[in-house]
Amino acid sequence: MTTSTSDLDIHPRFAVPRLRELISPRSPLWTPAELRDLTTAVSTDLQQQLLSTVRFSSPQRWWARLAVTDEVELWLLSWLPGQGTAPHDHGGASGSFTVLLGELAETYRYPSGPIRHRLHTTGSALGFGQGRAHRVQNLGTTMAASVHAYSPPLVPTREYASLRDVPAEIPPLPTQRTAR
Repeated sequence: MTTSTSDLDIHPRFAVPRLRELISPRSPLWTPAELRDLTTAVSTDLQQQLLSTVRFSSPQRWWARLAVTDEVELWLLSWLPGQGTAPHDHGGASGSFTVLLGELAETYRYPSGPIRHRLHTTGSALGFGQGRAHRVQNLGTTMAASVHAYSPPLVPTREYASLRDVPAEIPPLPTQRTAR
């Protein structure tokens, strides 16, 4: 589902100069602010392509990897009303998401911190550090879609029964490198 051009793997529908420019090779890891800027730029600059690509399915959510490099991976996810994730962390990766369509509710926690709630509406973006665990859900009555980025790429998530189960420290998990 991806095409390779040197060190970039890009979904065929998104093999456009603007995306190549946004994810071009750079310093080893992206900061949460840089990831937020990336998902915002992709959501804005490639909005029509994203909206024509996104699909909605039930019972399992739909997703597509848009691109991956040695430094970052980029995803498009859809959310029907009632769909969501289990509580999870990103295995030591920093991340971001921008709401492309609809709204998403997020319940989140940093180790040893309080559990918090936040509603993200169309156009809102969030960058987060390596220690954040969260649950993302579409609690609304309309479809939602979002663009996500993670650095380092290809790090598995770790699920929890509840955000109360997040340990005092979230140790990093190894990347799951695959042949590109």
